[in-house]
Amino acid sequence: MSIKAKNIIYAAEYIRMSTDHQKYSLDNQSGYIREYAKKHNITIIKSYNDAGKSGLNLSGRPGLKALIDDVLEHRISISLILVYDVSRFGRFQDTDEAGHYSHLLKLRGVKIIYCAEHFSEAQPEMFTLGLALSRHGAASFSRNQSEKVFLGQVNLIKKGYHQGGLAGYGLRRLLIDENHNPKGELKHGQRKSIQTDRVILTPGPREEISLVNRIFDMFNDEGKPELVIASELNRRQILAENGSCWSRAKVHQILTSEKYIGNSIYNKTSFKLKQQYVTNPEEDWIRYDGAYTPIVSVEKFNRANEIIRARAARLSEDELLEKLRVLLRKKGRLSGIIIDEEELLPSSSIYRSRFGSLLRVYQLIGYTPETDYTWLKTKKLVNEFNDRSTKKIIDNISHEGGWVSDTPAPGILHINDEFTLAIQSARCQRISPQRLRWKIKFRTMFSPDISIAVRMDSSNQSAVDYYIFPAIDILSEKISLEESNPYQLDLYRFDNLAPFYRLIRRAKLKDS
Repeated sequence: MSIKAKNIIYAAEYIRMSTDHQKYSLDNQSGYIREYAKKHNITIIKSYNDAGKSGLNLSGRPGLKALIDDVLEHRISISLILVYDVSRFGRFQDTDEAGHYSHLLKLRGVKIIYCAEHFSEAQPEMFTLGLALSRHGAASFSRNQSEKVFLGQVNLIKKGYHQGGLAGYGLRRLLIDENHNPKGELKHGQRKSIQTDRVILTPGPREEISLVNRIFDMFNDEGKPELVIASELNRRQILAENGSCWSRAKVHQILTSEKYIGNSIYNKTSFKLKQQYVTNPEEDWIRYDGAYTPIVSVEKFNRANEIIRARAARLSEDELLEKLRVLLRKKGRLSGIIIDEEELLPSSSIYRSRFGSLLRVYQLIGYTPETDYTWLKTKKLVNEFNDRSTKKIIDNISHEGGWVSDTPAPGILHINDEFTLAIQSARCQRISPQRLRWKIKFRTMFSPDISIAVRMDSSNQSAVDYYIFPAIDILSEKISLEESNPYQLDLYRFDNLAPFYRLIRRAKLKDS
């Protein structure tokens, strides 16, 4: 990027280094930035830095926080912030976060210059897309690093070592050295301090092992459900792990966790890159049978889990409906939450799976919810239209020589192995005889690089126009459109998707 100016321009320098590569040492970044400033007649009046800080979010980065605060509070008079490249500003997994901070600075008349990037503001379309792709690339680096860490943890699991988390009631964490010599028990909150040390699970105190087996006996032989067992233990003032009270969930966890029969299971849930928790399918679990010394027999464990599976055994449709009628008489109303909280009733997901939807179930038992759900029919039409629009866009991308692949995120497409795309249809709502409205809710959770909104006509049958939003300009989760909109929004409006197809068009290389 080049900056041309007749007068001296005052700027601040921001540099950041985690531990990823010597190329990004603070001295190397600063040297490059100052050479850039010299070439473009820019005077750096202050330097901000974050040494050894992760770029996944703003948390724990006092240097960047101070820079943003100084600009917003007018404590520093600058027009530019010089950063080595997009990744040094941050490897934000939600690229909207980077756009948000950039926009706040821009409102104060301060622009960010990424000195080592090769896109220029002389071509606004390509600058916007280039910046979005660079932010995507910075986030991808952290995802790759996360994958390497994950593979390392999988390797340790397969060797029988414990990876993270509490030991569980009746078990303890034992620290061992690289030669498997015991070094001592890790208490709650303690962690290993030497990289080559490892942690395994071992049996805990005898009284705890005895109680764990007693829980299985109460469940298997006495027919007591988890809630009753928890209540009995609390009445007897027997404390659970770390001095807490017993609950249905804690008892259920003991009955279903294979670590009590010596097996290690990893990756049942994920929390990668400080994003939301994800429950993984069983085929993605990493397991190592016989990793630890068991404290419960396999026979006792299997029997308990057969009982648990039997509770969810396939009931006839009439039986399912009758159970729901009983619950309705008991509670006076129904909802997914009410159904899920009833311990001896199948979950709401079972009803949805068997009958198609809870609304269908309610109709079959003669229950009318207080909320009007007729909008669901319109939603179905919009979803069908969105499927057709998405297919058409994919076909046109292929026609332009591009290619499309799926991503783990629902509704997010990977285009040309370069950027991600979200497509959605915005249904038309008539809020008065003379007024129409379209609501667009961006999928910010999945951070698509480009979002396309297809605005539907008043009958919700066909497309009126298209809005194309790069991630850098999406500053809120949702917006509302009307027939006439501010020019700031109309900048993103197009009669067709020709501008988008021009951006992704592939060209053949000429023979030299």
